[in-house]
Amino acid sequence: MHFNQLEDLLVHELEDLLSAEQMLADALPKMANAASNEKLEETFNKHLRETRENHITRLNNMFVMLGREPNSNHCKGMAGIIEEANEIIRSSGDPATKDAALIGAAQRAEHYEIAAYGTARAHAEELGHKKVAELLQETLDTEGDANKKLTKLAEGRFLRKGVNPVAAR
Repeated sequence: MHFNQLEDLLVHELEDLLSAEQMLADALPKMANAASNEKLEETFNKHLRETRENHITRLNNMFVMLGREPNSNHCKGMAGIIEEANEIIRSSGDPATKDAALIGAAQRAEHYEIAAYGTARAHAEELGHKKVAELLQETLDTEGDANKKLTKLAEGRFLRKGVNPVAAR
């Protein structure tokens, strides 16, 4: 890596995000298959569609807007999160507890993406790349929504039917 300008850093961040999204797109079907809770499986599959159809497409569009080709980059942060998710997928035990662990893994991925998209958006704004910043904010909003949905699914919000209350019984 060589950063002479903030523009170099922005491009690197976008490459890292593209790698992270691609890894997540590969992991989500496995997470969905490992889930025993139907709503959790649906949530993972919905986020998979969102990732493939919107997040990755937006990132590729940003490279076009910036007149750049993405270099092959491997997101080490997401790779670690995905490896932990894979350990959960391979685990055995109480299905509800495993679902709670899968939600935790998914939320770690969401929080990583939220931090990365927020940073990239701030850099794009500073550089005057208004449309790139807007696209980053769109994805940031959907990542935040996904995290909130996972929290509601985990906690069950007043219903005692959430994954965590079931796992605690």
